[in-house]
Amino acid sequence: MKLDSEVILEAALALLDEVGMDKLSTRLLAERLGVQQPALYWHFKNKRALLDAMNGEILRRAHERRLPLPDETWDAFLRENARSFRRALLARRDGARLHASSEPDPGDLEMVEVQLAAVVSRGVPATQAMTLLIALGRYTVGCVLEEQAAPPDAAIRQQTLDAAAASRPLLAAAFASYREAGPDAMFDIGVDLMLEGAKARLADAAAATRRRAPPKGDAKPRR
Repeated sequence: MKLDSEVILEAALALLDEVGMDKLSTRLLAERLGVQQPALYWHFKNKRALLDAMNGEILRRAHERRLPLPDETWDAFLRENARSFRRALLARRDGARLHASSEPDPGDLEMVEVQLAAVVSRGVPATQAMTLLIALGRYTVGCVLEEQAAPPDAAIRQQTLDAAAASRPLLAAAFASYREAGPDAMFDIGVDLMLEGAKARLADAAAATRRRAPPKGDAKPRR
């Protein structure tokens, strides 16, 4: 089998699923491929470059909603974009850790520019659009980090915590609601809170602009 970057990435992603980030190494990857470790560096100059490429490949394969549909509103697009990003990170073991440790590729900037342009064209100022993209991205990575970091005894720990909260009515009700909703629904709730807050800010800014504008027909005639 010819060794190229695609073969290396496929093997690296399979190895990530098997051993996780903590045990992933170029030495182990070279062993799996049946090559000497330096052979990998013909295609990736170091482990950092390999990890960045793995992150990019995960997103390329699984992040399906990077752009809005023709008639989609900006908030509907950002909601679906966040959901798609989450699914991509969850598709691989330690996907969120890999993404969080990776550096952005300058080649990705064009896609970010197109996303920004799409949101701006739908009525969101560029600065606020970028802030939203960053906030939603960080929120998504954080949620997936917690999901993927759950220990093997997570269910037992939850039962212990719920039992301790039983005598505290507010906490007990909140925990029960949280458990019933599940991670998918709780993720959506957080996204909606951010989007609703952004829409409220836009409405407040528009209202303030209208208050500052002089009433029509109120302009003084020139002398």
